Amino acid sequence: MEASILQPELAAKIADLYERMEKAYDIVARQLDFTCDGCPDNCCDSYFQHHTYVEWAYLWQGLMALDPARRKEIENRAAEYGAACERALARGERPQVMCPLNDEGRCGLYLHRLMICRMHGVPSSLTFPNGKVQRFPGCFRCQEIVGERQVVPTVERAPLFRGLAALEQEFLGSLQGELPKVKKTIADMILLGPPRL
Repeated sequence: MEASILQPELAAKIADLYERMEKAYDIVARQLDFTCDGCPDNCCDSYFQHHTYVEWAYLWQGLMALDPARRKEIENRAAEYGAACERALARGERPQVMCPLNDEGRCGLYLHRLMICRMHGVPSSLTFPNGKVQRFPGCFRCQEIVGERQVVPTVERAPLFRGLAALEQEFLGSLQGELPKVKKTIADMILLGPPRL
């Protein structure tokens, strides 16, 4: 197996999907008059695990564009992040450690941030093919803004997930279903290098 890079056409498709996510998020955020400005918390210390090879490869496309010294700094932070998470998990706690890509409160690889990073914050829903709907209330600050509202705007995640699944299938091709499932933090993805297919 060798490190896999994204072809320009597929990278453009991911960028387009991410732009659609951003627009959907922004519509709901505007309707709620919600921003992250002045928030006492930072969502980048949330313990997220990511699940697609295509996003992992796209993250590495962004990392490879960085100056080598900057990339080394991020790799060092990723190692510290991993060690801190292991300690928290060993104590039976959910880790709350700042993402190694975070620079003074903002993502240092903003254009290449992954789907979960893009969708966290505003209320959203996920409608399954059987009609069942799972709802996500948004971050604590957004929940305060929503309060007791009866009608709450949400981002519907299903078409965005379907788009990401299609890109994952395109990226993996005949290897889909043959490779181990991805369940990795951003720090894991950084330390392991680009996905090996």
